[in-house]
Amino acid sequence: MATYAIGDLQGCHDVLHRLLDAIHFDPAVDKLWFCGDLVNRGGQSLETLKLLHSLRENIIITLGNHDLSLLAIAERRPEEQRRVNPDLQRVLFSDDAPMLLSWLRQQKLMHVDRDLGFAMVHAGLAPKWSVRIAEARAREVEVRLAGEGGARLLKNMYGDRPNWSPKLEGVDRWRAIINIFTRMRYCTPGGRIAFDEKGKPGVQKPGLYPWFSVPGHMEREMPVVFGHWSTLGLFMGLGVYGLDTGAVWGGKLTALELGPEPRVHQVAGRVAVGGGRGDD
Repeated sequence: MATYAIGDLQGCHDVLHRLLDAIHFDPAVDKLWFCGDLVNRGGQSLETLKLLHSLRENIIITLGNHDLSLLAIAERRPEEQRRVNPDLQRVLFSDDAPMLLSWLRQQKLMHVDRDLGFAMVHAGLAPKWSVRIAEARAREVEVRLAGEGGARLLKNMYGDRPNWSPKLEGVDRWRAIINIFTRMRYCTPGGRIAFDEKGKPGVQKPGLYPWFSVPGHMEREMPVVFGHWSTLGLFMGLGVYGLDTGAVWGGKLTALELGPEPRVHQVAGRVAVGGGRGDD
């Protein structure tokens, strides 16, 4: 029996199949954790969601910014949905869309397994959040997203402001929480996110730090697994494991076998077709 945490898929269904073959995944005994950004850009988002849905009893998902974006687009009028890329349109206009999107809305922003001793998010944690505090913040949004207020939350989710404060309420509070869990890379010691900074550590502006190495950050009770940061690549240290190794950009798809001595498994990503690495 093994548990594997897997980096950003971004619609790379065939690549995921190769990885599952490489780790000899057995759904009878093994579990899979996915760091989010399941969809977009890879051309096989519909097939990816169908596969994950078929494995739903064996997997844990934390939602990424691309997953939330898909859910938000699904709340718009059909004519607006037809303006997104063909990969997402195939999801939105498929016969399985109601089932798949309803299931996706039930997924987490953060997963914590205290028996295994690991936590998982898509992007990061605020400097002043312990795992326990972060888990409580995630639950606030998860309950809203999965409930009757989900459509309103998705409609008001976009925006870089406000910065997080415990005093925030309503949609401002939920937006700030979502931004931390799904868009964080660099931030100030006070927790202000630098949304435009996306390169590898060492190229950021002065006064900014990777979220996991901010001076004076709250002690984290266990290692945190995350994705979202393809320019960072595979990162293991400082109590975190970064698993976005750019599968959709021609890099690799990574699985981390969780345990006392985590082991890395990788397969080649898809063959990238033109363009550079995207926004998130």
